[in-house]
Amino acid sequence: MQMIKIEYPPYQPKIKKENDKEFIFDEVRKRWVVLSPEEWVRQNFLQYLVHVKKYPASLIAIEKEIRLEEMKKRFDIVVYDRNSKPWMIIECKEMNVALDKAVLDQALRYNITLQVPYLAITNGSYCMALSFEKNTMQEIEVLPML
Repeated sequence: MQMIKIEYPPYQPKIKKENDKEFIFDEVRKRWVVLSPEEWVRQNFLQYLVHVKKYPASLIAIEKEIRLEEMKKRFDIVVYDRNSKPWMIIECKEMNVALDKAVLDQALRYNITLQVPYLAITNGSYCMALSFEKNTMQEIEVLPML
């Protein structure tokens, strides 16, 4: 798959330590969350979406639950269009996780439920994205403008 180069904006995250755990302030959810390697990737990617791609934070949902048949799953990031319809799924992995078929398949399973026109996977270092049009799946070289 084609890799998309992500130009991350300068970012000074708010981090605090409590009871031997590190937390990072999520500016989209407006709350402190445990700072895991995957959360670090998600927070940096959110900065990219909001400050570089100019996606309105009000149209971004993070870690919401969806149902896949009988299973409950949580997606990482979903961007909604201006009509409140799911528009893009973004699956985040920690930096040492390869963006392989298993990661792509996970995001594609979420799309069974959400039916978005765009899907992206990232590990912070690399990003790959797909568009869906007229029942065809195509790699894209840049994340679309909203």
